[in-house]
Amino acid sequence: MDLAAFVVTFATIFLVELPDKTFIAALVLSTRYRPLLVWIGVGLAFLVQTLIAVLAGKAATLLPDTLVAGVTIAIFLAGAFILLRTAPGADAGEKQTEEEYAAKATSPKTGFKAIAASFLVLFAAEWGDLSQLLTINMVARYDDHVSVFLGAWGALLAVSGLAVLSGRLLLRHMRLSVLHYIGSAVCLGLACFTVYELLTAT
Repeated sequence: MDLAAFVVTFATIFLVELPDKTFIAALVLSTRYRPLLVWIGVGLAFLVQTLIAVLAGKAATLLPDTLVAGVTIAIFLAGAFILLRTAPGADAGEKQTEEEYAAKATSPKTGFKAIAASFLVLFAAEWGDLSQLLTINMVARYDDHVSVFLGAWGALLAVSGLAVLSGRLLLRHMRLSVLHYIGSAVCLGLACFTVYELLTAT
């Protein structure tokens, strides 16, 4: 396993997903169902989505290195722009996002039903988001699907675990807008580093 690929993937996905609706969704679901069951359901949804993203990234490694680097830079820059643009309204949009997910979990459930409900809510909501695009690009960048898979899935499990265990407490002490700015800076830094790597390789 490539430790660098794991750490970079974990850190990037964690910082990008922490201010994302994933965190809010897991938080809201944990107020309806048992937190452990929510975490299991959400984790299984992320498992499937991360596997698909890694397979797509593995296919991307067949493309020319210059093209992969160009697409990687574009996605990092797009991620930085999206996070920067949404930062000012992130705090105000938090309540609306909570209400949106609360409407999807109107009745209490237990056991397998709670796991299935949590799985379906996250599975339906998280397709094509920034973390999946970043996972695809990390696989193409490092050509190490195991390390990237473990880093990406681990980060998603960590974010959802934080939300389930102490999401409300964390939101009292941190602003989502600040996390958006941090995530944007991380994406911009990775874009610049990829440009540097591309220039020094030629």
